[in-house]
Amino acid sequence: MLDFCLLEGRLEAGCDEAGRGCLAGPVVAAAVILDENNKIAALNDSKQLTEKKRSALRLEIEAKALAWAVVAVSPEEIDEINILNASFTAMKRAVDQLKVQPEHLLIDGNRFNAHEVIEHTCIIKGDAKFQSIAAASILAKTHRDELMLQLSEAYPNYHWEKNKGYPTKAHREAIRKVGVSPHHRRSFKQLPEQLNLFD
Repeated sequence: MLDFCLLEGRLEAGCDEAGRGCLAGPVVAAAVILDENNKIAALNDSKQLTEKKRSALRLEIEAKALAWAVVAVSPEEIDEINILNASFTAMKRAVDQLKVQPEHLLIDGNRFNAHEVIEHTCIIKGDAKFQSIAAASILAKTHRDELMLQLSEAYPNYHWEKNKGYPTKAHREAIRKVGVSPHHRRSFKQLPEQLNLFD
């Protein structure tokens, strides 16, 4: 059973991201403030859930949470500020879009660029420890998967409907055959060999 909160009596928002290790597409972050009086059963790290279960929990989270927000940071911005800063930026923007301001942030991972106003605690593998981070991981993952599914219709060669932009063998083979798309991250090494794909 995941813990509901870290600090009793404070309004906490869980934050997580999805897509950090991808070759293409945005990095997507979510922030979620859960309602202690309207709890959600079966919350867990999104990576431990089936796609069907994630989709069902997404609807439940969006219906029951006190507040939630999802933000995508584009490949262009990732290339400009690097993927780590893009992940932090996406999480902070999600927090700033919450309709209720939290008093504390629970951040999945071991690092974060401090929010200007709200204190935070970094929690390694937090999505397997705290309900609000697990909820954020589910929203970030499902929203990003939906985006990649839409992009796959315009760029079918890369099989993003299956790999979601991650560096699978099929994805890299497609890059080798047809080159990169406008949605690939130019600061990432697209293929194991050093090919200049962006000339």
